Amino acid sequence: SRGKGEPVMTDYPIQPISFTSAHIHDSFWLPRLETNRRVTLPVCFQKCEETGRLSNFAKAAGRLEGPFQGIRFDDSDVFKVVEGAAYTLSLEEDPQLDAFLDRLIEDFAGAQEPDGYLYTNRTIDPEHPAPGAGEDRWSHLKQSHELYNIGHMYEAAVAHHRATDKDSFLDVAFKSANLVDQEFGAGKRQDPPGHQEIEIGLAKLYRVSGDPRYLGLAKFFLDARGRGDKRERYGEEMQDHLPVTEQKVAVGHAVRAGYMYSAMADVAALTGNRDYRETLDALWEDVVSGKLYLTGGIGARRHHESFGDPYELPNASAYNETCAAIANMFWNHRMFLLHGESKYMDIFERTLYNGFLSGVGMSGDRFFYPNPLATDGQTDFNQGRKERAPWFDCSCCPVNIVRFVPSLSGYIYAQKDDSIFVNLYIGGEAEIDLPATPVTLSQETDYPWDGKVVLTLNPDKEAAFTLKLRIPGWAAGQPVPSDLYSYEDKETADISIKVNGERIDSSTEDGYAILNRS
Repeated sequence: SRGKGEPVMTDYPIQPISFTSAHIHDSFWLPRLETNRRVTLPVCFQKCEETGRLSNFAKAAGRLEGPFQGIRFDDSDVFKVVEGAAYTLSLEEDPQLDAFLDRLIEDFAGAQEPDGYLYTNRTIDPEHPAPGAGEDRWSHLKQSHELYNIGHMYEAAVAHHRATDKDSFLDVAFKSANLVDQEFGAGKRQDPPGHQEIEIGLAKLYRVSGDPRYLGLAKFFLDARGRGDKRERYGEEMQDHLPVTEQKVAVGHAVRAGYMYSAMADVAALTGNRDYRETLDALWEDVVSGKLYLTGGIGARRHHESFGDPYELPNASAYNETCAAIANMFWNHRMFLLHGESKYMDIFERTLYNGFLSGVGMSGDRFFYPNPLATDGQTDFNQGRKERAPWFDCSCCPVNIVRFVPSLSGYIYAQKDDSIFVNLYIGGEAEIDLPATPVTLSQETDYPWDGKVVLTLNPDKEAAFTLKLRIPGWAAGQPVPSDLYSYEDKETADISIKVNGERIDSSTEDGYAILNRS
């Protein structure tokens, strides 16, 4: 249970300022946050209800009768929407939404089998589980998504706890993770999941509990890839062709890869694993030097939704799954937390405003699954449509959008010792607890339409601290941190910094302007 086990002693050298401590109110993002809250979130819950995704939990809990509806990985969609709802609760109190989540969590707990197993299609009909689930528990991990589903459940449970301070969902997550620990590991089952995700969730459970079993499991599942002679190898598509520390080239399904790289960064931070860090550095260079779209999208090939060869970046046939853009942002944010260099947040920002944001319409209820860079207006590139769709049979992208948007405030600022990093230029406020004093920071800007940003800092008491302002690569004439793309016009923008109205000269470090305040 939470609070037991060894305390977390090490983590990323730079820590993000939590989504609960930063608040957005600018003219670009606030309307999108409101649309996500008022439209996208209710639509996702409605679609989950209409398609049986919600009732599957009630059926598994014995509260409703009837067969399983949908696909074996549909449980994960519900968990992602709940995660988005939890972030939304942190933005604005909503007793009705809070109570609705409580009722859903009761069904999650009821659907969980006594030993912690949670996979509704098997619980509803053990003799006839959904296609691809495997005849028995854990028997077809290449395709079953059993571990993938509960990984998203772990993430949602942690978000719900942080937003509400309730333990009800965490208790379900811990019970599940304890079962996984009993089943997998040294001397037990050696199979990794076909779709990476549980590793991210386990790292989050470790952070909230301090229980080293969860961190050990996350590393076990990563290290199991590409190893073992007593199981089926899943191949390059699922990054199971080599041990993870030997994978220096990004291959296979782009979302799986992005989730795996994010998990490797988490484990590297939490354990100090240098081999993981070196591998991630090589993979990052491989992606940004030849496999990254100008939009920040990744995954050029429709076949297997995968990376292509270096410089294989077609426009009209580009796949660029919305989920892959989100995974790319997850990974690059973690790389920043590991290394403290602005180039990672340059990729994050470019993806945020382009490869990600294209995935949802302004109305909040229409979505792209792939995001090509060109279309003839005739090709049904969007899962059978030539325009954004209201939903998909496999709706991982809409539910990923609905959880990412309300978490955005958690990516704006970060902290290391007495230094504050300003990574994204988004209007709002943040409360940051520095060692010497709490600081309230406000930001006013019309970014991305205008480059002027006004920052106001109010420390509780006089103290010395450092402000690190990201100088965007595009402002310095570099669209991405490699030679993959370049501007035809080589003239760079005039970058100026004023303190109390007076222009100053500041030093730069790792792409950040350094302002020492006292």
